[in-house]
Amino acid sequence: MLKRLPLLKLLAIAQIVLLARRHAVRLDRGERRRLRELLAHGARDRHLTADERRELADLIRKAEPRAFFGGAVDRLSPVPLPKRVTHGSRKERRRAEEALS
Repeated sequence: MLKRLPLLKLLAIAQIVLLARRHAVRLDRGERRRLRELLAHGARDRHLTADERRELADLIRKAEPRAFFGGAVDRLSPVPLPKRVTHGSRKERRRAEEALS
């Protein structure tokens, strides 16, 4: 399968994998385990309590999904994207920084 992928596509995939790892390690080992548990529980039972949904949202927020997707799109884009697209508006960035503090 890899023989059919051009080198530039492989490099782009590798960059996205490294970017995903950078965001995943923002959660400690216990948080990553709990995230997997909540995702498995929600997929299996299709029901999470309000507290579990809140905990899941907090864990996802800590991994900064917008920054991950923005970074991935920015790496694949042939032109640089503005920060407001990749990381949100200044107000959103400030709010995210305050939540992490």
